[in-house]
Amino acid sequence: MTKRGWWLVLLNLVVPGSAQVLAGNRKLGRFGLRATLTLWTLAILLGVAYLLWPATVLTLFTSAIGLWVLAAALVFYGVVWVILTLDTLRLVRLVKAAPGARPLIAGFATVLMVVLAGTAGYGAYVATSASNFLSSVFVAGPSVPPVDGRYNIMLLGGDAGADRDGLRPDSISVVSIDAETGQATMIGLPRDLQWFPFSDGPLADLYPEGYGSIDGCEVDVCQLNSVFTEVELKSPEMYPKAIKNGSEPGIEGMRDAVSGITGLTIQYYVLIDMQGFSDLIDALGGVDIDVQSRVPVHSDDTFTDVAFWFEPGMQHMDGYHALWFARSRHGTSDYDRMNRQHQLQEAILAQANPANVIAKFEAVASAGTQVVKTDIPQGMLGYFVNLSSKTKTLPIKAVNLTPDNDVDPTDPDFVSIHQMIDEALAPPPTEAPAE
Repeated sequence: MTKRGWWLVLLNLVVPGSAQVLAGNRKLGRFGLRATLTLWTLAILLGVAYLLWPATVLTLFTSAIGLWVLAAALVFYGVVWVILTLDTLRLVRLVKAAPGARPLIAGFATVLMVVLAGTAGYGAYVATSASNFLSSVFVAGPSVPPVDGRYNIMLLGGDAGADRDGLRPDSISVVSIDAETGQATMIGLPRDLQWFPFSDGPLADLYPEGYGSIDGCEVDVCQLNSVFTEVELKSPEMYPKAIKNGSEPGIEGMRDAVSGITGLTIQYYVLIDMQGFSDLIDALGGVDIDVQSRVPVHSDDTFTDVAFWFEPGMQHMDGYHALWFARSRHGTSDYDRMNRQHQLQEAILAQANPANVIAKFEAVASAGTQVVKTDIPQGMLGYFVNLSSKTKTLPIKAVNLTPDNDVDPTDPDFVSIHQMIDEALAPPPTEAPAE
């Protein structure tokens, strides 16, 4: 009876429902076997589909409906597992097993039941939370194709504050991703760039010779990060459909500006609130940064009083200190800050691996809903998740439109800028086969 008890528990683990078919209620056993075989079949089909069409499978599990179906399936199998395990313990007849084996058999079966059912329950919780998170951050809209084989996404770091009228972009860049290989190129745009053109639209009509080149602009300083403020606060009617499409007038003005500067079609944007950015980093467990030169952490928002310095070398930073690392101004230039911000972005991408995100999902999701705003449609998430798996295996190229690269923000040559960007995005030359 002791051996029989162990065999029944192991059969319930390996093939749920088989213990009942062999030694108990066959109707319940057949139900358990059908549920088990259905689960195995679905798992095999999904595995094969993922190998053949990974983006399709990822799209399924990054949609609200797909995640709720997954949650329901996990709850169902968790309940079935509990019922079958309790019935298996009944079939074991512990009173007839050897006295020393009784607690071992009962304990082993109970631990397995708690672990597997608990895992299914937690998976269902993550799936429903993910569905709510995705619905709150990503819009429901049509997908757009790549342009010239690339997706170009504008990244804005919003510098909001209680003492400021609205939000203004403190960090402006474009990530351009090859739609086939996943190779990413980060293009950094200085916030003090001047005289830039706009792509076709209301701002191009208003400033045909470049931003502020004729009679100035509607704000004090006619530079790149002023576009958001001007459109959002003074001329939101320029972009009447912005909010309906999951954006804002100021963001659409920035999109036209960035497109005009880079010569690229900007399909999507991502706006990150820098004030809430530290919460996201804390949720990920901090971030590791290779500090290249001394960087001060300030004691207040004046950016002058120094509390202490980050010394060169690898540093593990929480959200508060990572934000200071990215924003510190003491003894540095805006271009130094751009380089540090790009370094931080790359470090966060490395930290935001699937295992880390799932393990800390509740905190990450809570921070993400407060930090991120985007017009990327939920239907594109599967494609971008699959593409990002390729991006992580490749080094990220960087093109910064700064004096170090012969770009004068006060007198930029946009023909040269477009040529610089085109060369950076050009695919590497293939070697001719040897004759």
